[in-house]
Amino acid sequence: MKLTANGIQIEVEDSGGEGRPVILLIMGLGMQLIAWPDAFVQTLVEAGFRVVRYDNRDIGLSQGFDEAGTGNLVWQAVRQRIGLPVRSAYTLQDMANDALGVLDALGIGLAHVVGASMGGMIAQRLAAAAPQRMTSLVSIMSSSGARNLPGPRPDVAAALMRRPASRTEAALVAHSLGFVRLISSPAYPQEERVLTDRITRGLRRAYRPAGIVRQMLAIGADSGREALLARIASPTLVLHGDADPLVPIACGQDTARRIPGARFVSVPGMGHDLPPQVIDILLQHIVPFLQTAEKRA
Repeated sequence: MKLTANGIQIEVEDSGGEGRPVILLIMGLGMQLIAWPDAFVQTLVEAGFRVVRYDNRDIGLSQGFDEAGTGNLVWQAVRQRIGLPVRSAYTLQDMANDALGVLDALGIGLAHVVGASMGGMIAQRLAAAAPQRMTSLVSIMSSSGARNLPGPRPDVAAALMRRPASRTEAALVAHSLGFVRLISSPAYPQEERVLTDRITRGLRRAYRPAGIVRQMLAIGADSGREALLARIASPTLVLHGDADPLVPIACGQDTARRIPGARFVSVPGMGHDLPPQVIDILLQHIVPFLQTAEKRA
């Protein structure tokens, strides 16, 4: 269903029913709400929660910002490397305000907020800006944004800038599959058929390459978030794979170090994806953490 949140149209899926404690799921760069595996959502529902997931602005079925253009991504990357401001159509704080708007539109006062990758960055900003709305924070394979942290592995960074050979479905699937393989969990490989089916489903639901670029620029333009993390008062769990080639584990460790009382969990063999075995491991940590935070709220 579409809701008006923070003045824009956001596509939302609401599972589990009213009257339960709420979990808001925020997905990462270019990823739609369906990137949260159904098994992940269903387990949280079975644990007694109401689970809300949504498409971030500019992605999936939510409102786009094509009128803003994309600018020159390579030039903006150069500006970031030399410490100059990156220009973006919107900010991660705008996206955090979208998340808050989703809660407002649904009449939800308090929520556990779970963010993956860029979604973790958005969740961190939400937790710092609106602590009265947070029951707890879970940041998965994300970063504090501090400038001294390591970046993606060189081949992964190069792949981020690469374009598909054409806009045929086959070329787009092959392009996405190649990138997914680069960042996947080495200890938990997935069958190519499963990955291809998942990628195809996402492409057929929505294909928004310009939105991905604008989201990348929003990440690049985000500065000073690391200093805000000390303000986060919510119980916080930080989860990160020790084999993540896109957002190295040092980024998760730094996030946990900066948030008072945060608990850090390293997941051996996990990359920057959510295969079924990793989902099971994450849930073994997330569900008890949320249940404990709920009792203390």
